[in-house]
Amino acid sequence: MKKFRYLLEAMLLHMLFVLFSCLSAKKASDLGGFLGRSIGPHLSVNRKARRHIKNALPQKSFEEQELIIRGMWDNLGRVIAEYPHLKEISNKHTQIIGADYVQEYLKTKRPIVFIGAHLANWEINCAATYTQLGHSIDLTYRAPNNPWIDKLLEKCRTLSGRLKAFPKSRDSARLIMQSLKEKRSLGILIDQKFNEGVDVRFFDQSAMTNPIFVRLCQKYNCPLVPVRNERVNGCEFKLTVYKPIPVFNEDGSPREIEDVIKDAHNLLESWIIERPEQWIWLHRRWKS
Repeated sequence: MKKFRYLLEAMLLHMLFVLFSCLSAKKASDLGGFLGRSIGPHLSVNRKARRHIKNALPQKSFEEQELIIRGMWDNLGRVIAEYPHLKEISNKHTQIIGADYVQEYLKTKRPIVFIGAHLANWEINCAATYTQLGHSIDLTYRAPNNPWIDKLLEKCRTLSGRLKAFPKSRDSARLIMQSLKEKRSLGILIDQKFNEGVDVRFFDQSAMTNPIFVRLCQKYNCPLVPVRNERVNGCEFKLTVYKPIPVFNEDGSPREIEDVIKDAHNLLESWIIERPEQWIWLHRRWKS
């Protein structure tokens, strides 16, 4: 029964991708946004999103929470519709700000660990760095349960195999370390719950966070570079590369992992507060 359901889901997504690919990037994004905000707010999962928004942003009124939820679904619908157009959008519809930070590290031929969050269209982060700067970034992702959908999304996010993508699994740690040993850069989204992780406050709530991005930077002496993705208008994006977060003290000793994660969380919080509708409030980010 599950296999049959997975097959139907994959067929539906494939048909949507065919439809979206027949449209321009802008029209596909607009259609995806319309479908997302028309259907999403009526789903029962909204209870989880509303609870998370209420706990993280208690100053928001009920009406403001509803606007955030509606905007979140609009954004999610656009993300789905933009998958067939990732190459074009990352190259022609994304402005990279702070690329000089990346270029300086590229000159040293050191691997870079980029961190970000599920903001705007997060799939553009690595794609834009590749299409505009010619720098290939290996990315990690949490694979969907449906294996056919996983294959469809992987083809898009890797630009048909031009980028490497590692699904989170027991073998992924080995593959990630191999990438850094080969002086390849890595992209990690750090805003998902990891039960075996480190408990660091996020929006003043207990949040289990995977510390691997800090440990990798300290082990391989990599700069830890935050990247923020913003949807400016429709399928137009701004990708901002920030100065590296220090992972070592001034004396060269490793900083406490919790302190580095706290700095990263502070950045993420500021981004989400500024554009709360562009973050996925559906994730089980917190213990409750």
